[in-house]
Amino acid sequence: MFHLVAQGSSPRQRWRQQLDGERTYLLGRSIDCDCPVPWESTLSRRHCQLRLVGESLEVRRLEQALNPVYFHGEEATLCRVAPGQQFVIGQTSFLLQETNAETPSPTDQPFQEFLFTPQELRQVRFEDADRRMEVLSRLPTVIGEVRSREEMATQLLNLILAGIRHAEAAAIVMRNAEGHVSIVRWDRRTETDGAVRPSTHLVKDALHQKRSVLHVWEGVRKEQVQNDYTATAEFDWAFCTPVRTGPDESWGIYVAGRLDHPWSGPTSTVNLQADVRFTEILAEIMSTVERQNGMEGQLSVLRQFLSPPILAALESTSDEDGVNSALLEPRECDVTVLFCDLRGFSHRAEESAHDLRGLLDRVSAALQVMTTQILQHGGVTGDFLGDAVLGFWGWPFASEDSPLKACRAALAIRQEFAEIQANPKHPLHDFQMGIGVAHGRAVAGKIGTRDRVTVTVFGPVVNLASRLENLTRRLHAGILLDERTATIVRKRLNSQDGRFRRLGTVLPYGLESPLLVTELLPPYQQDQGLTDDDLATYEQGVDAFTKGDWEAAYRCLHSMPSSDRAHDFLLGLITQHNRRAPAGWHGVIEMTGK
Repeated sequence: MFHLVAQGSSPRQRWRQQLDGERTYLLGRSIDCDCPVPWESTLSRRHCQLRLVGESLEVRRLEQALNPVYFHGEEATLCRVAPGQQFVIGQTSFLLQETNAETPSPTDQPFQEFLFTPQELRQVRFEDADRRMEVLSRLPTVIGEVRSREEMATQLLNLILAGIRHAEAAAIVMRNAEGHVSIVRWDRRTETDGAVRPSTHLVKDALHQKRSVLHVWEGVRKEQVQNDYTATAEFDWAFCTPVRTGPDESWGIYVAGRLDHPWSGPTSTVNLQADVRFTEILAEIMSTVERQNGMEGQLSVLRQFLSPPILAALESTSDEDGVNSALLEPRECDVTVLFCDLRGFSHRAEESAHDLRGLLDRVSAALQVMTTQILQHGGVTGDFLGDAVLGFWGWPFASEDSPLKACRAALAIRQEFAEIQANPKHPLHDFQMGIGVAHGRAVAGKIGTRDRVTVTVFGPVVNLASRLENLTRRLHAGILLDERTATIVRKRLNSQDGRFRRLGTVLPYGLESPLLVTELLPPYQQDQGLTDDDLATYEQGVDAFTKGDWEAAYRCLHSMPSSDRAHDFLLGLITQHNRRAPAGWHGVIEMTGK
């Protein structure tokens, strides 16, 4: 295993980077580099390319680099650095190290063991408070500049060695669900002393008990120490402090060193307690940062699904591990589901076989129109089903306005597509959409892990919304509502926002219960194709059609403006039967196919 150790002119200007043989690294002054060296002013933003080749490190100076790279005291554009050798840029040296695999030592028994509670540590006084406060003052800069947990671990080890003068080595350790201990990062004051091998016994003990544990080996006769117990042979003491993060993780800070005086029992313990307390302060700060990052990670994922008001409410009721996880758990509730689909997608896919990427970009833009309006009207975006979007209201917070918000979102989607279709040059000009909206009981919530979340809704109401969207093709309507949604919204939606008309009672293919289907239309001032009188006349025709008076129904529907496509469906049925209802007519139109 290979490490690159950077050391500037100041002791604090230092980092250690583990190198992977299968990748190339950029070294430079920019924090965007894989190996950033922000303190070295002679470095260009991107100065060198590093790559392990066999047992050596290939260092290639980039063309844009202004200052030279020195290897063996001479300028080098390309050089091979062997383990134990270094190259220099400005005031910073870069040493290549080869170490054994980072594995902890076997379980070993300490000479003495001490456990510390937070209450005990709060009473400990620092001997060199100025030194430690100076180290802690650097934490905000470290937190602000690091880009990954690995970088954070490296910087944290530097702070520990700077703040604990007794420490010879430090490491970030983890324990998995099976109890195996591994090392995330390690560092030590003297580079030639080799890798750090923490005590497995100590790490497991501290992480299991979730408090700092100190082991002391000084006083054990050297002949009593087995050869493979390197931790006890090399160090006089070590302690491990847990870092409290999420429930699925268990990691801590391991610090080890030698005593500068003979072990004197309690007196020596008091001296080390200050070091443990300092480490506990660092651990608590890092724990807070980890929880904050975890919450931000969850929220960044949830922003794809949840509207800003819902996110704000979740943040205001957040628990210790981030957003309020209980609110996001799947549960049964009343929801309003909106299903929006692009029409004619399969045909366009065949026509665009030579440019599928272009088609994907257009479909993505169309889906963006739908999801934007769902989120802006307080909804949750669920699954993306190819060229369709599922949105819903009523979760994670119950709302009597769910049907109203869903209908307003549907009208906004229809209006935006109408404006797009009015512009022949728009890339989505030839796209049309259909929307089905239904209200009912369902199970809604998030499914997934901490790092990957899918928010969705299950239940018959989802299938109903999908069937309504499918009916928009047959009935030549843009937005269709089920009876429950229409009943609620008719009483509450102002005519300046939207209008309604019943289209009839249908039995969709594959369903057992008939549906009274209602079309949701924009206000007259927005779409002047149909007046309010036209809508009233249409509903008179529907009533006559349902009752079996198809002659009266024909007269009402035939009087509708020719631009209205919805009446074509009923007029077609009436004409096929010579304007007479068939024998046994019960007012329900049975669909023979999807």
